[in-house]
Amino acid sequence: MLAKVSSCAVIGLEGAVVEVEVDTGRGLPSLTIVGLPDAAVKESGERVRSAIKNSGLAYPGGRVTVNLAPADLRKEGPVYDLPIAVALLIASGQIFPPEDKALIIGELSLDGSVRHVKGILPIASFAREQGFNTLFVPQEDAPEAALIQDVTVIPVDHLTSLVGHLRGLSPIPPYQSNINFDETDEPPYVTDFQEIKGQEHVKRALEVAAAGGHNVLMIGPPGAGKTLLARSMPGILPRLTLEEALDITRIYSVADMLPKDMPLIRHRPFRAPHHTISHAGLVGGGRWPRPGEISLAHRGVLFLDELPEFGSRVLEVMRQPMEDKVVTISRAQGALTFPANFMLVAAMNPCPCGYFGDPVRECTCSMGMVSKYQKRVSGPLMDRIDIHIEVPRVEYEKLSSDRLGEPSAKIRARVEKARERQRQRFAGTHLACNADMGPAEVRQFCQVDAAGQSLLRAAMQQLQMSARAYHRILKLARTIADLAGSERIETVHLAEAIQYRPRRQL
Repeated sequence: MLAKVSSCAVIGLEGAVVEVEVDTGRGLPSLTIVGLPDAAVKESGERVRSAIKNSGLAYPGGRVTVNLAPADLRKEGPVYDLPIAVALLIASGQIFPPEDKALIIGELSLDGSVRHVKGILPIASFAREQGFNTLFVPQEDAPEAALIQDVTVIPVDHLTSLVGHLRGLSPIPPYQSNINFDETDEPPYVTDFQEIKGQEHVKRALEVAAAGGHNVLMIGPPGAGKTLLARSMPGILPRLTLEEALDITRIYSVADMLPKDMPLIRHRPFRAPHHTISHAGLVGGGRWPRPGEISLAHRGVLFLDELPEFGSRVLEVMRQPMEDKVVTISRAQGALTFPANFMLVAAMNPCPCGYFGDPVRECTCSMGMVSKYQKRVSGPLMDRIDIHIEVPRVEYEKLSSDRLGEPSAKIRARVEKARERQRQRFAGTHLACNADMGPAEVRQFCQVDAAGQSLLRAAMQQLQMSARAYHRILKLARTIADLAGSERIETVHLAEAIQYRPRRQL
């Protein structure tokens, strides 16, 4: 007898329908799985056999053939255990097929219990797009699947409970989502800005970066507070919208990095990989590509401490994603695209010993060593960083003072007002902040007067800026004007944007 059920494969961040066809017939007892399965899918036959027997059900005798269609799409992972078991039971006449158009997902234990699988959120989103009414998922993954509206989610904890549901004896009630996404939820604080003594000009630069989504490079001696300032960034970033939260959660679902008690990511991600990371770990990759750190930092912050210590190949692969806001990974089997709209915050010392230009401690490096160290980061990558800021050592008087600085909550309020102006400006477009603007948007929204043109002309000549740097100054000035509540870019906004460009070739 022939039976057919629908399941789903996740390719990158997208879904694809997989038809699980089972045919039972005469012959020696055997199980054959065809349809380009990987090792985990081939092993599912033994899991399914034990799960059916240990659940008190009859495993069909004779020859069994399982086809996973389309045959040219590679199937990987244990997500097909449950649909194969259901199709086997339908083919042997032990249960009825689902009445509604349904997708079945789940890994089976040998005792018949249903285990967690990754990528549930993209699967649920795909099911709604393709018109599926019902989604059978592991009970553990039901809260994640229920984030997608207009799909009935049936939580399955054991194969016997699903059999009882399909026989109509003990229907499983649909999962009701109780997740209340609150956009006023406070982000987690590592350190509040008010606890950081001194460095007021650096705090201002980070506020501008947070308001417009701009990239930042902090340069200074060891112990000046670069890492502490960077790790305090989540406290001033604007809160996530529900659309952004779902966008991030989809990536973490595919990467299987969602916490068990948190089916929805509620705060902007902050990723800080070590400098020994490979280029595949940073941008994504592998034989079957997975999201890298730049995708895990989507809509959040990617912090690269000790920037020159990263391998040159690792840094250079970031150049294209920083411009395009996506990363495309090509393999012989095809190409996958992951989102990578992140804000880069980097920190570095000015030289190997760290004290080049320090007014207190003498640098022990030769000029050749300083130049070689600074050139580890290429000019094209430096050109893609909007804000270059010096972080000097903090004086004793400021460190020992009891006076607190401006709290992160107050800074975040200004940042959110600036972001709201940008949302209104970019309504109806795919843009989220000023850093996302292309040449057409820069021409439309970044007009400057005659005095501003004169200032820009002088800066272009003296700093020998590229065309990319010119556009980045205009976008930065637009953000500074938004923070000031100005509809027009004034000369003072341009002057502040220009002073964030590097003074010397690094």
